[in-house]
Amino acid sequence: MGNRDSAHDNPVRHRRKELRITQAELAKTVGVSRQTIVAVEQGDYAPSVFLALGLGRALGATVEELFGDAEVKEPEDRGIGA
Repeated sequence: MGNRDSAHDNPVRHRRKELRITQAELAKTVGVSRQTIVAVEQGDYAPSVFLALGLGRALGATVEELFGDAEVKEPEDRGIGA
């Protein structure tokens, strides 16, 4: 299993590959360099809200699906609105 595709480790990469689009095509669609897409997929770059929203639109996914963190607590758990 050493040849397993790392697309399953990163939701952006996984969704991009599902849609059969290249990093360059995705980069052009959202207005960034291919290197930025590479960095996002490798987890080396946390995108701005603007870029995250653009990636979500381009990939047909929500920001939460692409960048959600299971460790983040719901607002009521953090005392917001209390």
